[in-house]
Amino acid sequence: MGNIPDHDSYIAAAPEAFRPVLNHLRDLLRGALPDAEEMVAYNMPGFRIRGKVVASYAAFSKQIGLYFLAPAISDHAGEIAETGLTASKTGVTFPPHKPVPDHLVKRLANASIKHVDD
Repeated sequence: MGNIPDHDSYIAAAPEAFRPVLNHLRDLLRGALPDAEEMVAYNMPGFRIRGKVVASYAAFSKQIGLYFLAPAISDHAGEIAETGLTASKTGVTFPPHKPVPDHLVKRLANASIKHVDD
């Protein structure tokens, strides 16, 4: 994807099979982060609080990435592993047919907020 100005454009440019999952992630994150500003950085849509990106997502060729501040991921590493998902220091990747459970997305977003001022 080229230079993407906003979340709507990003989702529209993503592979068709990914769009429902990306829209759902956006809605979940918007609900969990009501004080966050929607933004795009590094051609990836995200949510910023007090200048710090606390959550973002991206579509790749075969998977979706969901990213948070590193402490949020480490605080929930056990729960992420229990779901069978792959985690890195700052994110979780998954195929569109096996998304991150809604409750886990919300927990990760809430945990990320707690580390805005770190």
